[in-house]
Amino acid sequence: MTAAAAAKTGRGTGRARWGIAGVLGAGMFVNYADRVNLSIAATPMMREFGLTAGQLGMVASAFLWTYTVLQLPVGQLVDRIGVRWINRIAALLWALASFLTAAAGGLGLLLVSRLILGVGEAPTVPAGWKATGYWFPKQERGMCTAIFDGASKVSNVLGVPVMAFLVSGYGWQAAFLFTGVLSLLYAAAFWILYREPKEALADGKLSREEYDYIRDGGAQDEQAETPPVLTGLGYLLRRRKTWGLALGYAAYTYAYYVLLTWLPSYLERQLGMSLLSGGMYTVIPWIVAVTAELLVVGWLMDRWIRRGGGLTRVRRVVLISSMLLSLSITGAAFTTSVPVALAFLSLGAAGLAVSAPAGASIVALIAPEGMTGALGGIVNFAANLLGLSAPIVTGFIVDATGSFSSAFVVTGVVVLAGILCYTLLLGRIEQLPRP
Repeated sequence: MTAAAAAKTGRGTGRARWGIAGVLGAGMFVNYADRVNLSIAATPMMREFGLTAGQLGMVASAFLWTYTVLQLPVGQLVDRIGVRWINRIAALLWALASFLTAAAGGLGLLLVSRLILGVGEAPTVPAGWKATGYWFPKQERGMCTAIFDGASKVSNVLGVPVMAFLVSGYGWQAAFLFTGVLSLLYAAAFWILYREPKEALADGKLSREEYDYIRDGGAQDEQAETPPVLTGLGYLLRRRKTWGLALGYAAYTYAYYVLLTWLPSYLERQLGMSLLSGGMYTVIPWIVAVTAELLVVGWLMDRWIRRGGGLTRVRRVVLISSMLLSLSITGAAFTTSVPVALAFLSLGAAGLAVSAPAGASIVALIAPEGMTGALGGIVNFAANLLGLSAPIVTGFIVDATGSFSSAFVVTGVVVLAGILCYTLLLGRIEQLPRP
C-alpha cells in the first residue's frame, strides 16, 4: 500500500488508537450504568422511602448539579493535568458514590451520593473529547466519537436488563452494588491501559508509523501550551461558534436525560408494564439508537468526509437530519399502544444517538490548540445546565398531569430550539485561532 493510500484509509498504520477508543468507550459504558441504575431502582426506592415523583426527580438531577457546576474548572484541569491522572481519580469516585447509594437509608444520603457521583463523572466527557483530539486524525473522529458516545447507549442495552433482574430478585440496592464493582474494575483497567500518544510511542505501545499517521491527519499535540484560565475562557465565550455548538448540544442533552431518567417509569406507569418487563422493553429503543449511531456517524459520516464531502456540509446534514428525527419522541405522547410507543421512542432515540457524536466530534475540530478541554467544559456545562432540569421538569409535569404526554411535548420544543442553534449560530466547522 502506498503512503498516500495509508494516509487516506489508515490501513497498515497500526491499531493502537482503536484500543484507546475502546478504553474511552468502556468508561462511558460504566459512567452511564452509574447514572441509569437510579431509573431502574426508582419504583421500589419511591415505595421504600415514600418519595414523590418530584422528589425522585430531584435525586436524579442532584448528580447533574455538581457535574454541571464543575464542567468549566474541570475542562481547564484536563488541559493542564492531562486525561490520564484526572480519569484515574474520577473512576474511584464513581465506585464510592454507588456504594454510598446502596447504603442509603433515606433522602439525605441519596442526595449526597448522587452529588459525589457528579463530582466523579464531571471530567469524563471533556477528557474523552480531548483524548479523541490527541489520538485520532480528523477523518476518523466520527467513528471514535461514535464508539465513545455509543457506549453510553450500550449501557442501556446491556446494563438495564441486568439491573432490572437484580432489582427484581435482590432489591434495589443490588443495582448500585453492581455498578460499584464495575467502576472499580474500570478504574484498574484505565490505570493500566491509557497513555497519551507520546507516552505510548516512548513505551513502544504505539508505532512511529501510526503516530505519524495520527499527527499528519490533524491530531492535536498533547504538549501544546495552554493559555491562562481567564484569557482562554473569555476568548471562547466570545465566539459565536462556541454558543452555537453548546446550545445545540444542550437541546440533545435535555431530550436524552428525559429518556435516560424516565423511560422505564413511563413504560410502567403509562403503559402498565411490570418493572422487569419495562426494563426489558427499555432495551429496544437503545438497540436501535446504538445501531444508527455506529452506522451513520461511525461509518457513513467518516466515509463521506474521506471522499471529499467537506467537514461543514457533512456534519451539518447529519446534525440537522438527526435532530429532526429525534422529534419522533413526541409521538409517544399521543398513544397508549406499546408497539406504537416503542416505534416512536426508537426513532427518537436513534435521532438523538446520531446527533450526539456528530455534535461532540466538532469540539476537537474547532478548539484552538491546547484548549480542547476548556471548550469541552463550556459545551458540557451549557448542555448539562439545561439537562439537569429535564428530570425535575418531567417529574413535576407527571405529578401535575398524571401522564408523560405534556413532558414529551416540552421535550420536542427544546429539540426544535437546538436545531435553530446548530443552523444559525455554529457556522463553518473550522479550527478557531489561538487567542
